[in-house]
Amino acid sequence: MKTIGFDQPLYILPFDHRGSFETKMFGWHGDLNASQTAEIAAAKQVIYDGFKAAIGAGVPQEKAGILVDEQFGGAILRDARTNGYHTACPAEKSGQDEFDFEYGADFAKHIEAFQPTFCKVLVRYNPEGDSALNQRQSVRLKQLSDYLHTKSQSRFMFELLVPPERAQLDRLKDDRKAYDLELRPKLMVETLRQLQDAGVEPDVWKIEGLERSADCEKIVAIAHSGGRDKVGCIILGRGEDDEKVHEWLATAARVKGFIGFAVGRTDFWDALVNYRAGKITREDAVARVALRYENFVGIFEKARPS
Repeated sequence: MKTIGFDQPLYILPFDHRGSFETKMFGWHGDLNASQTAEIAAAKQVIYDGFKAAIGAGVPQEKAGILVDEQFGGAILRDARTNGYHTACPAEKSGQDEFDFEYGADFAKHIEAFQPTFCKVLVRYNPEGDSALNQRQSVRLKQLSDYLHTKSQSRFMFELLVPPERAQLDRLKDDRKAYDLELRPKLMVETLRQLQDAGVEPDVWKIEGLERSADCEKIVAIAHSGGRDKVGCIILGRGEDDEKVHEWLATAARVKGFIGFAVGRTDFWDALVNYRAGKITREDAVARVALRYENFVGIFEKARPS
């Protein structure tokens, strides 16, 4: 069994979006034909070229990584592995409220076909929510955790979303900012505890943005509990605007145990929309993605304790 954890700097450019890419970027619904699939893959290649341009401009390769899906990014995953970049690939079905495997019982075969640095899952889990749902998810997640730690070279990256329950919002008079500031951080700590107790052992936790350093410290404390001192935390962007993402990055970077970030839509969405609309060239779109990714790296590096 591998030692659990990953504690080196990790700056992820995620573009593993599938359902949201089809519907919101392209306006397509239902099964895709080969031409549509190729068009989405080509759009993702623009993002990947931006990532590579950022590496060429000085982003340290050993700290940089991509997160992209097999469906539209298989060629990208293979190229990135050949070039020695950190890679991550999702294992979850896209667009579902309940975690399940994209490829069912064949999940291991698909992981080993690409051997990413990280196998990533996105999970919606509220510890005060449906207990039967949480239990079903925990069983599947433990199965994946056990596989990755005993039979695979890939490590386990866990993206946690804690959506509010209706009763929780009612208590806060439907104030979602109050939920994010006052309640969600506590729920996240309890979620980590429950998943650890269920035998789910990520090497890296992807954490929704937090406003306060004290909340980041509490997340690290539970992530490191029970001898898990090498487990890393990275902050995610949630598609927010630049100002909010900058704030979250700087807050997390100041806390030991937060090793990096995963910022996707804030990085590439506008560039791709403008490119597809014919407002900018492909070269311009690549340059914009590169520049924004470089900027996020710079913000995190500058805020990190020396």
